[in-house]
Amino acid sequence: MAHAFVLSDDSILCRQMPDGWWPLQVQLSPDSNDLSEQAYQVGHVTLHESLAPNHWLSDDSTGNDADDTVDANMAHSFTAHATSAMTYDYAVAHNMTLPIIAESSGNTFVPYRKLMTHLPVALSDQISQAIQLLSWQADTQFCSRCASPTVHADQGERAMVCPICRLRQYPRVQPCVITAITRSNPVTGEMQILLAHHHRHGQQNLPPMYGLIAGFVEVGESLEHAVVREVAEEVNIRVSDIRYVSSQPWPFPSNLMLGFRASYANGDIILQEDELAHADFFDLSNLPRIPPKGSIARDLIDQVAKEQNIDL
Repeated sequence: MAHAFVLSDDSILCRQMPDGWWPLQVQLSPDSNDLSEQAYQVGHVTLHESLAPNHWLSDDSTGNDADDTVDANMAHSFTAHATSAMTYDYAVAHNMTLPIIAESSGNTFVPYRKLMTHLPVALSDQISQAIQLLSWQADTQFCSRCASPTVHADQGERAMVCPICRLRQYPRVQPCVITAITRSNPVTGEMQILLAHHHRHGQQNLPPMYGLIAGFVEVGESLEHAVVREVAEEVNIRVSDIRYVSSQPWPFPSNLMLGFRASYANGDIILQEDELAHADFFDLSNLPRIPPKGSIARDLIDQVAKEQNIDL
């Protein structure tokens, strides 16, 4: 029996469980229209399997304490099998049987940003995949060359095709670099990390959130070049010892975050004021509010802290 996630923009239908919200999959009726065709209509997509990190990480690379072993094992070994996803509007239009949707019923739409703090990595990535594909479908219903209405490619290919000029539009991924920059405190020698407060985080009642330097890769530059350029543009310093760490799909709107580490080389911090409100090197023992677990920014910060035997 086929099942599907149900989404509304970047939120997913979830059920309240004892340990938090969990994505709910609705059952697709076998007596509805041909599911193989439905899966490639606008508003309904098939999702590829998402592999757990243990497919490429060593057994000792999770870096979790003994008390977190159960959660860590699930986060790093859970594989999300191929399934499908649809928008709430699509489900209603095709008379799909949906559960009662209200917080009082235990079922409601939960933003992806809230879910990613506790979902297994593979499941989080699969939901990211669903958000990006459904958004891509909505944005490519007309040909960008001749403006004719597009149709989905035959045989399950992920492409929107113009029946007039035959232009094929595929899902696009926008590469972004994000970098953890470290140095020793010039006075105490304690390890520090460069953190910045972005205007986009807004002014909230909570203390301001600080993250890492990040930005889009430009046409014609390498990933390392992008790291050097973004750091220079945003905080006016030079870095060295640039090395790739890991990546994360990020569906806001359709990015692939490429995580790097780098060492401070020289220069004084001068802010790109239209991007940043503040930036500085912070001692790892005295950090401001940082991104939540589940984000690649937090993973990079945690990695630096772990090397200094600091538990964040």
